[in-house]
Amino acid sequence: MKKYIVIGNPIEHSLSPKIHNFWIKKNNLNAIYEKKKIHETDIEKIIIDIRNEKIHGANVTVPFKKSIIPFLDEMTECAQKTQSVNTVYKKKDKIIGDNTDIGGFERSLKNTNFNIKNKKILILGAGGVASSIIAGLKNLSAAEIVLSNRTREKAENIKKLYPDLKIIDWGEISSFDIIINGTSLGLKKEDKIELNLTSACKDKLFYDVIYNPKTTNFLEEGKKLGNKTENGEMMFIYQAQLAFKIWHNVVPKIDEETIGLLNK
Repeated sequence: MKKYIVIGNPIEHSLSPKIHNFWIKKNNLNAIYEKKKIHETDIEKIIIDIRNEKIHGANVTVPFKKSIIPFLDEMTECAQKTQSVNTVYKKKDKIIGDNTDIGGFERSLKNTNFNIKNKKILILGAGGVASSIIAGLKNLSAAEIVLSNRTREKAENIKKLYPDLKIIDWGEISSFDIIINGTSLGLKKEDKIELNLTSACKDKLFYDVIYNPKTTNFLEEGKKLGNKTENGEMMFIYQAQLAFKIWHNVVPKIDEETIGLLNK
């Protein structure tokens, strides 16, 4: 039986095993998918296990999407461009890092029917997913992308990948058509992003990459202010579908039953 895992810290919130094991069963594959809480010092051992085929693939979540890179043999073009890896596999004796977050994010935005072309986007947070979001927005022809992070240095590091990115200080709010929470603030119910967003006009899009819990305080505030809201549920499902295809060469079906899994 082949074994696949998702690694992160925290990892309790991850619903990856639920969706991957559902697809594994649906497609009659001899495999299992589990979640594993790790620390920075455990990354090398995980890669060795993939090399020795004790593990056949791994998803990577907060906070290891960048720190796993030095342990890989190669990265795909998407992973190289964003310097962010969320899917790992072995191919021809080499450990490859890929990024399915870009495709997952793009497809989820298309799913909202909110036209991105020529829009102004404000992103909160400069973690591992931020560079993937920026890549996706560029692919969808966003007009201006502004990034704000508590630690300005992290935002400036992403600007090295995207020179036309605009950086503003945390607490400052630029005008936007879409605001995206790319931080982990919201994983706990009590988490609040302490920013004054009351200046946000109606009919903007508040997008949170967090999918569990389904509604964060960030989205609640957006709704109260009369804006459209979207959580990271469909981004999560689409990126999982792309990872599943990489590992199993099968495109799993996304339907109401699949989406319903995340609400149980």
